[in-house]
Amino acid sequence: MVGELIAKEEIPQFKFIPASEDKTAIFMDKLKGALRLGNEFKSKTEIAFQTDSGPKRIETTVWSLTDRYIQIKSGVLIPLKSIIAIDY
Repeated sequence: MVGELIAKEEIPQFKFIPASEDKTAIFMDKLKGALRLGNEFKSKTEIAFQTDSGPKRIETTVWSLTDRYIQIKSGVLIPLKSIIAIDY
């Protein structure tokens, strides 16, 4: 998967920027699957996203999903428009 692997606790150090292509609609089924994995099975998902320092990726549990963001541990929100890839 693309992007430098970082700890989810490092996310606040970066500024999110939109990915070159908004894949929100394409990723919605995968995001719903990641949410279900996180809530029902406590399984982690690998998420790559675009920042002003280049692409980054994390391994985390998705706690909630809205039409604009995913929420992970500690209330951290990742804009859907910044997501590059999802794998679980």
